[in-house]
Amino acid sequence: MAKCYPEKFTAPRPQSGEKKPGQLPQEQLKQFYEQGYLVVEDFFRPDELQPCRDAISNMVDVLANKLYDAGKITDLHTEAGLFQRLTLLEKEFPGANILLFKHQKIPKAFRDLWCNPRILNMMEQLIGPDIAGHPVWNMRTKTPNSKAMDVPWHQDSGYFSEESYDHLIPTAWIPFLDATEENGCMQMARYGHRLGKMGRHTCCRGDTWFIDISEEEMASELGVDVEKDLVTVPVPYGGFLLFSNMIPHRSLRNCSNDVRWSIDLRWQSPHENWGFYDIAEGISFRSAGCDVKPDWDRFLAVDRKEVWQKKYFKQVVESDWFDTTVTGPWIGRWDVVNTNRHTQAFTDGKTKA
Repeated sequence: MAKCYPEKFTAPRPQSGEKKPGQLPQEQLKQFYEQGYLVVEDFFRPDELQPCRDAISNMVDVLANKLYDAGKITDLHTEAGLFQRLTLLEKEFPGANILLFKHQKIPKAFRDLWCNPRILNMMEQLIGPDIAGHPVWNMRTKTPNSKAMDVPWHQDSGYFSEESYDHLIPTAWIPFLDATEENGCMQMARYGHRLGKMGRHTCCRGDTWFIDISEEEMASELGVDVEKDLVTVPVPYGGFLLFSNMIPHRSLRNCSNDVRWSIDLRWQSPHENWGFYDIAEGISFRSAGCDVKPDWDRFLAVDRKEVWQKKYFKQVVESDWFDTTVTGPWIGRWDVVNTNRHTQAFTDGKTKA
């Protein structure tokens, strides 16, 4: 029988002291713990998010030049804006969006959001006065009509090691435009976190590296009413979607003409800083309620995607930079019911010389 930790995900921490900037009112905290998620609107100012948009534009520019210099594309598409350029690159080189996902480095603008004092104040309400950044963060490169970027139903802890099952790891999913049903916003299986239980996932969905939990499994094992509890959650620009690592969620197909850019950032208690398998560790942001200087040099010295590529990729050690195959340790955790190029590339790093 699977272990359950409901109190970790449904019981609010005792709140004390004067309310700090950015902290949630009691009714929103109640919704987070009862439903497993919360839309926080009007949190970030435009001047806090514009540097992130600029950083993404720079990453796309770097990718375009790599593709062009390697003869993979014939046009840099410099005339296109932030929400169209990657789509044009994708048309010339299918998988350009995967390459950007696979090779992304966390820019300063994203780091500034991650340790934003107001969002750390909010995290104090959820995990206490000692706060670390969880090593798993992602920029989502969701181009229009891309099956590769349709993330199926899953619980985030399905990607993590089993030690995460009894720890709350809050995620802020931050879009860089209005996230709507048309451009592929998120859906949540509300109340699916209440048992504090990990459902059985399978691997991997379609031609992707994504794990998947069926609606039948969510209903029978997690208590989700699939007729009533699957909720589409638009998020306006300037806000974010806050959710726990145990609530099932997925993203919809982007049926718009724009790239739906977003990032997901996570936090944890540094006292539970097990990291991400044996690949990467977290980074401390706050101790006893006081900000500490993050050791970015140490954190940035380890690129988890490069490390897991070398540890869990059969074609190592030097793989083609333009290869769009993605693999990782989660593939070894779940039954492979659909064999594809990503599962075929996986090997258990412990068995390699």
